Amino acid sequence: MIKNPSELAQYISTLLSQKKLKLVTVESCTGGSLSKLVTDIPGASEWFDCGLVTYSNESKTKLAGVPEELIRQQGAVSQKVALAMAKGALDATQGDIAISTTGIAGPGGGSLDKPVGTVCFGFATRTGIFSTDKQQFSGNRSEVRDQSVLHCLQCLCHYLETGHF
Repeated sequence: MIKNPSELAQYISTLLSQKKLKLVTVESCTGGSLSKLVTDIPGASEWFDCGLVTYSNESKTKLAGVPEELIRQQGAVSQKVALAMAKGALDATQGDIAISTTGIAGPGGGSLDKPVGTVCFGFATRTGIFSTDKQQFSGNRSEVRDQSVLHCLQCLCHYLETGHF
């Protein structure tokens, strides 16, 4: 498997183009890093529809359609919220595949239940394939974000090659 994020994004761009699919990202803890990486590729407008950075709970609700009650019950960093972000992004855009990130990049903000480095991911497709994932990354804020972006790309690549996340 490709480990270099830029090379992986380039490969994914080829797969998305071949399959005529549009990607949507909805990011919290990664702050737009995933969107930037994929839109650095020339011609990205062919397969990239939209990137939302929903850093606050309010923006998760207003832009990605995450119910306030779900955030209150689960916390913003949860697999259920990550999935709701991905599904909401699909509802709000013309994309075919949505990927979301929500987590605690640090250095503060962690707890015993959700320590720094906890990141939840949501994946949604127009064809009704939905998935979530939760990872615990180590390192500083930048390293947690970089590992999160790489994980998103690896999951997307796996989906595009196999049909499931």
